[in-house]
Amino acid sequence: MIKGFRDFILRGNVVDLAVAVVIGAAFGAVITSFVANILTPLIAAIFGQPDFSGLTFTINGSKFLYGTFINSVISFVFIALAVYFVVVVPMNKMAELRARGQAPEDATTKQCPECLSEIPAGAYKCAFCTSQQPVEA
Repeated sequence: MIKGFRDFILRGNVVDLAVAVVIGAAFGAVITSFVANILTPLIAAIFGQPDFSGLTFTINGSKFLYGTFINSVISFVFIALAVYFVVVVPMNKMAELRARGQAPEDATTKQCPECLSEIPAGAYKCAFCTSQQPVEA
């Protein structure tokens, strides 16, 4: 039973998932701090009030905290913007640069000039129309 548990824990995808969760939590803390300490004061500079949680209204004794909702929406938008510009844009640029530097892969299929069917690249005759295929150098 212990051996089975050890094999499960040491599987590559379990370790990768654990690392991803830890890194994600740490990154979440950094982004939350960035929003709370950098971006939210920008709202205060523009609107004069950094915290909207005090905004409420009451109907029949029920208190609606719409200011807290506004804070959550603003935080979500700022977190999404930060993740996009800090993670997504650089990763897309890196993938684009990596793709630019690679040579295109050799095709495993080609198109028959007679019937336009996809056939293996090394075929001497088309499997569909039986036409003789030109020999490629």
